[in-house]
Amino acid sequence: MERRRASRTPASEPAAGHHYVISVAARMVSVHPQTLRHYERIGLVNPARTVGNIRLYSDEDIQRLQQIQRLIDELGVNLAGVEVIMNMNDRIERQQREFEQRLREIEEQYQQDIERYRRIIRKMDKIAT
Repeated sequence: MERRRASRTPASEPAAGHHYVISVAARMVSVHPQTLRHYERIGLVNPARTVGNIRLYSDEDIQRLQQIQRLIDELGVNLAGVEVIMNMNDRIERQQREFEQRLREIEEQYQQDIERYRRIIRKMDKIAT
C-alpha cells in the first residue's frame, strides 16, 4: 500500500503557522498520543520534527487528523480504508494543483500570443497606410 511521505521543512526551520506537540495535537483530535504515533507509522500523517526529534503537528496535520477521525468515527471506515481514501484524496489534490498550474501556464501563453498578434496587426496597419 502506498504510504504518505510528504516533504517537510528541515527541523531547524519550521514552516510558518502553528505547530503543536503530540499531546496537544492528540487532545485537539480527541485521540491518545499513541494513536498519532500509529498513524505516523502507517503513513497517514507525517509531522515535522525538531532538532531534538520532537513531533510538531502543523495546522494542516491537525486538519488531516480530523478528517481521518471523521472517517473512522462517523463513517465507520477501518484504517485500511482510511489509508486508501487519504491516498486517493492526496492524489486528487496533487492532480488538481498540477492542473491549475498547467492552466495558468496556458493562460499566460495565450496572453503572450494575443499581444504578439496585436503587434503584428499594428505593423500591418502601418504598412497598409
